[in-house]
Amino acid sequence: MTIRKVLLVDDEDDIRTIGQISLSRVGGWQTVLAASGAEAVSKAAAEQPDLILLDVMMPGMDGPTTLGQLRAQPATAKTPVIFMTAKIQKQEVARYLELGAVGVIGKPFDPMTLPTEIKKLLPPA
Repeated sequence: MTIRKVLLVDDEDDIRTIGQISLSRVGGWQTVLAASGAEAVSKAAAEQPDLILLDVMMPGMDGPTTLGQLRAQPATAKTPVIFMTAKIQKQEVARYLELGAVGVIGKPFDPMTLPTEIKKLLPPA
């Protein structure tokens, strides 16, 4: 799978900043940011990213709810989503995969290896 554009969704400014630097400088990808689930749903439809990195715990619309809305829109129904969360327990990861995520990345992530971790979770090109 070829990635050109990634939508990074997180309610924390620091995570968005570090994530953007990692995805754009280390990964070489165009990065679009969203600070909430609602913003993610509208930006994903407008920007058509190749991949969405989605925080699980957000105020208002959480990650799983946001994923449901992304899947309900024809424009983003098939866009791969990777959840990011500080709580990586086997049953949580299994639930996120059942919801349709292609993988889960733990927070805090290492900005130097984040693009490599993402590539490992995606189907080969």
